[in-house]
Amino acid sequence: SVLGILALITVTVGQPPPPPPVAPMTIDPPAGLPPVPVPKDNPVTAAKVELGKMLYFDKRMSKDKTISCATCHDPKKGWAEREPTSKGIDQQVGERNAPTVINAAYMTSMFWDGRAKDLEEQALGPIQNPMEMGMKMELVTDELGKIPEYQKRFKEVFGTEVTKEGIAKAIAAFERTILSGGSPYDRHEAGDQKALNEAQQRGLDIFMNTGQCSTCHTPPVFSNGRFYNAGVDADKKQPDDGRKKVSSNEKDRGAFRVPHLRSVADTAPYFHDGSVPTLEDAVTLMAHGGKDNPNLSPILKSVREAKLTDENIKDLVEFLKTLSGKYPTMEPPKLP
Repeated sequence: SVLGILALITVTVGQPPPPPPVAPMTIDPPAGLPPVPVPKDNPVTAAKVELGKMLYFDKRMSKDKTISCATCHDPKKGWAEREPTSKGIDQQVGERNAPTVINAAYMTSMFWDGRAKDLEEQALGPIQNPMEMGMKMELVTDELGKIPEYQKRFKEVFGTEVTKEGIAKAIAAFERTILSGGSPYDRHEAGDQKALNEAQQRGLDIFMNTGQCSTCHTPPVFSNGRFYNAGVDADKKQPDDGRKKVSSNEKDRGAFRVPHLRSVADTAPYFHDGSVPTLEDAVTLMAHGGKDNPNLSPILKSVREAKLTDENIKDLVEFLKTLSGKYPTMEPPKLP
């Protein structure tokens, strides 16, 4: 009836358009990795990943147009960088090392202090951080929203104009495809007796048993996602408060999220402040139980009691090298 049609029009006008049909994309993890966790409200599609890739490399999201996500998380540098800490706009130097994007899809919190719960929340942090990209999200969405190609892609992927939620979801979807597996360690676990040499096999045994390394660096991702104080910067005048900045709990002072160890040989320097230049030095510091401080985690004290020798440490380093698998490397895409 006419009245029924009018009622339908009345209900429909002013409502947001329905989201476009989603063509799901399956992320096939490399050998040794579990299925990739994907939020229900951000299914992965090929178009979304492609949009996220463009945004990841787009320096127009920084205030001075010099910084993109890829600046500090460079595909050619293990999706991290070679500097101890990152430089943002106006050559400002940050206080923390840029963690690798590799296998970030599996982490249960983001940043060294865990202040973001997932990749979507993490994606917006650096854009708005005055020390990093230094932008306001309304300026980012306004600027990108004037670019016809971005208008078209956001409409296709999300059924909306350019939004901060869409930017976060697209970048996160792209980052979930950056995976490292199929390493010599994975081949060994699959039954290849020749995948590891003798030193690497000794290192594996120390890692899993004697040295307690696997308690925190738990396979298959080689991180349990928790926070520990190893006293890395305890000898500085003003040590980083770490997790305490988020939790306000004094027990969390100096505690940082356990980094995963896949492709760790490709992501020097190490620890939250990038203060340790080589993998050998990093393993030595941890094998000796970290550095003394009032909040040193008990597990580090237990590692100390294992009394690992220099030979043990060499074997551990050789084992960690076997965790390097294949991961994507790429050139920046053509931007609109």
